[in-house]
Amino acid sequence: MTEHETTHALILGGTQGLGLAIAHKLKAEGCTKLVITGRDSAKGQAVAAGLGASFMEADLGNTEATVATVDRAADHLGRVDALVVAGALTDRGTVLDTSPELWDRMMTANVRTPFFALQRVAQHAIAAGHGASVVNILSMVVHCGQSFLAPYSASKATLANVTRNAAQALRHHHIRVNGINCGWMDTPGEDAVQRRHHGAGDDWLARAEAAQPFGMLVKPAHVAGLASYMLGSSSGVMTGALVDFDQNVAGAYAE
Repeated sequence: MTEHETTHALILGGTQGLGLAIAHKLKAEGCTKLVITGRDSAKGQAVAAGLGASFMEADLGNTEATVATVDRAADHLGRVDALVVAGALTDRGTVLDTSPELWDRMMTANVRTPFFALQRVAQHAIAAGHGASVVNILSMVVHCGQSFLAPYSASKATLANVTRNAAQALRHHHIRVNGINCGWMDTPGEDAVQRRHHGAGDDWLARAEAAQPFGMLVKPAHVAGLASYMLGSSSGVMTGALVDFDQNVAGAYAE
């Protein structure tokens, strides 16, 4: 039996970047029960068709609608025993210029909705008497973050605590919750952010990668392998783990 032959997976934010890479990895490891979500219905339907998966429109900025999508996915798949929260808002803001509106928008998409999506998956699993695995995609900014990522860093640090707190609370129900603190990653979303917020040109990726210790940014396919492992039975009782996935070591200083 392949690792995910019996997995019933829901990926929130699964139409591009890391979420899509995780979807491909799960499919490659036998998952035939898979729902991906995103905000763009036309794009999502096309991506899902190419994957051999199902698409459901969902916006993490709308908590209630996303929780309803968890219910729909559970009905469609028969159950959800693997949840990945891969979507997030990455808007810029510093401690000096972040507005209450930006703060609330960021906390809703990056903390409130993931919390209640996880809650609903856990409620379904407990009611049905089966276990489940959850992977929250976090960021190295949980350790601090750049000054222009103040609300984003705060939201991811909060979700890191949610991850460990839920792992502690749900372990006796055989529900495991883990997180991955991703470093600077080469994704379509990051390309858009670099161009929109930092005036980057077509050569930004080559320039950025040339300055990295391993000559590359983090690649989604590499992280997808870890996410698949965390979701599968091969990771055993692993829960409450927050894994730094980066080439820069938190707390290290230039020598």
